[in-house]
Amino acid sequence: MIFWQLFYTFLKIGIFTFGGGYAMVALIQNEVVVENQWMTSQDFTDILAISQTTPGPLGINTATYTGYTAVVNAGYPEYMGVLGAFLASFSVILLPFLLMLVITRLLMKHKENQTITNIFAILRKVVVGLIAASALLLASTENFGSPTESTFRFVISILIFIGVFVASYKFKKSPILLILVSGLIGFLAYGL
Repeated sequence: MIFWQLFYTFLKIGIFTFGGGYAMVALIQNEVVVENQWMTSQDFTDILAISQTTPGPLGINTATYTGYTAVVNAGYPEYMGVLGAFLASFSVILLPFLLMLVITRLLMKHKENQTITNIFAILRKVVVGLIAASALLLASTENFGSPTESTFRFVISILIFIGVFVASYKFKKSPILLILVSGLIGFLAYGL
């Protein structure tokens, strides 16, 4: 049954993902597109774009939209998609929430312990790797297009990417401003 699979899948994603939403992206994509085939890669890219532009944590937003889409794509009515959205959202935060309650008490008690310090030093590197994997996952034809399909779309996408990267990294511009400007450029380039 899709509901049990959603619960189990997002429970697993929640407990094995360190580093927040962007670190979750590769794992969610693997589970919902590759393993369970609940949606296409294009559907997932669209869900990820919506998740990034709506308020709230990226991982939870992605789980919410993915749960809804997976249930509707499985042939259930749209109102059942709401249950799928709730189930995916709840299960992705359940175990991390409970784990954080326990770990916070222990961490405060033993935060000066060298073993704890070493574990966090390793986890920081793992998180950077997971975020890099997500970045590579997003560097796909669904997001950038292909020079053989549409040279215009490909060039505009690359220019937007470079512009946002430079504005964010070098000039420290606000992510909100960059999202709005990129959305406007995308609308003007593709929507008209």
